[in-house]
Amino acid sequence: MSGDIEEAKMPLLDHLIELRRRLIYSAASFLVCFLISFYFADPIFNFLVAPLADLWTGQESRRLIYTALHEKFFTEIKVAFFAGAFLAFPLISNQVWMFVAPGLYRHEKYAFLPFLIATPFLFLAGAAFVYYLVLPVAWQFFAGFEQTGGEGQLAIALEPKVNEYLSLVMRLIFAFGISFELPVLLTLLARAGLATSQGMREKRRYAVVGAFIAAAVLTPPDPLSQIGLALPIICLYEISIWCARLVERKRKEREDELDRELDDDDI
Repeated sequence: MSGDIEEAKMPLLDHLIELRRRLIYSAASFLVCFLISFYFADPIFNFLVAPLADLWTGQESRRLIYTALHEKFFTEIKVAFFAGAFLAFPLISNQVWMFVAPGLYRHEKYAFLPFLIATPFLFLAGAAFVYYLVLPVAWQFFAGFEQTGGEGQLAIALEPKVNEYLSLVMRLIFAFGISFELPVLLTLLARAGLATSQGMREKRRYAVVGAFIAAAVLTPPDPLSQIGLALPIICLYEISIWCARLVERKRKEREDELDRELDDDDI
């Protein structure tokens, strides 16, 4: 009996050793990407500031400020952290795949791998959407609240702080990036049998309300940013319904094929 117990423990120990190896590789990948990103922190931050800089083209007196001695340094660390996490994600997801794949059947691998590949591309699509379409419009909206000085009124000029600007931009990027993962999440739920295309269609009105609530929570309190996030979420929800329908169709085809094979065996 003691020998059986030891044999049962060994696979678990092997799994823990493998898990530790994958975690070490993932941490090392992130550390390397973080150091590289920290070296290029200034160009990356300038890239993030570009939508605001384009709005202020020709206005040489415009600037960003920092009011604490350590603020710019920690801002660069945050830039390196976010950029390093983005660069390291393919490497980390590869380690996740190498840990999980040996325990999956072939059809499960074929089902899981496309979602793992689609995740970074959808996140990048959401980040690109907010950077190239939402930020220019939102910054123009916020900059419109400046006030020129005159008789009886003081001038109000926009001088953003570097850490607050970075926090706002990264908040929007992550909000849009995660929202663009909606088809992956709902399709996985449909594949697992936890959601159906019919149920998703019946709950469409609640999804629309939820999209605007999520946009109100995740974006700044301006209607342009909120609508800019809510509309893509609604469109992605419709795409998710279509993807769930394809999953159900393929499942039905497999079940019909299995039933035919069973019928042939009975004959």
